[in-house]
Amino acid sequence: MHRLRRAFIAMLGALVHARAAWAHEAEGAIAYRPSSWDMAVMVLLVAAGAMYLIGTLQLSRRGARVRTVERAAFWIGWCAMVAAVAPPMDGAAAEAFSSHMAQHEMLMLIGAPLVIVGRPILPWLWALPDRFRPVAAGGLQSSVLSPVWRALTLPALAWAIHGAVVWLWHLPALYEAALQSEAVHAALHATFVGTAVLFWWGLVYGRYGRAAYGASALFVFVTMIHTGALGALFAFSTSPYYPLYAARASAAGFDPVFDQQLAGLYMWIPAGFVLTVVGLALMLAWLSESDRRAAALDR
Repeated sequence: MHRLRRAFIAMLGALVHARAAWAHEAEGAIAYRPSSWDMAVMVLLVAAGAMYLIGTLQLSRRGARVRTVERAAFWIGWCAMVAAVAPPMDGAAAEAFSSHMAQHEMLMLIGAPLVIVGRPILPWLWALPDRFRPVAAGGLQSSVLSPVWRALTLPALAWAIHGAVVWLWHLPALYEAALQSEAVHAALHATFVGTAVLFWWGLVYGRYGRAAYGASALFVFVTMIHTGALGALFAFSTSPYYPLYAARASAAGFDPVFDQQLAGLYMWIPAGFVLTVVGLALMLAWLSESDRRAAALDR
């Protein structure tokens, strides 16, 4: 266990000391290198993965049971998030709007919900030293943080916040600002992922549990409709909405309108399919819970 922690600290040190920057070339082309913001995100993801691994090992040593499906969900979601922000995908996202859209969908529709299904809070707590664990657990259950979290993860409110953030950031002025500033770009990704966490947490672990999965399915289907509408705006566009991406696409040698249409298809078709599957799964879980409750009443 101590060797694992030392290896984790060494990996963090290597990431922290890595140098990174954006380099802009003529005619809108860019030479991409990971920025300090990108490296900070990688550090956080490595930390989250290492703490989850350490925590699950600690729990197993004490005879606590961490379900296989939860571990699998966490690691698949974690891998999706790492792949989304790793230099190959991040570099493609800097050059093409369609790649940037795919990156966002990987973060919000695959990474965030699967990590949440993995129930990472308990393993993360058990990864902490013994003297810090009660302090962290108490902070999470404090009279300030706990009510705020319960309010923000109310499905209706979380859905509204997440939907508003998705639409607002795709306004040309805000999106162009994110392309020009790494700090604004980091804020874009933070709000996308942060509100996705609120949304999925509220749907999966709402205060009424499985009994509310029917309402959760409704919110998922409504999300599919409004994000599909935004995707359709891009898919059926006939001119570029973002001049910077138009310049970058042209410099890279491909049609900026087609790039934008492809981005819209990513948001509309594959993302809609994922949301449909999740909505149906929630509906089936709700029906199963209803049958279980009815059988319990009969007994």
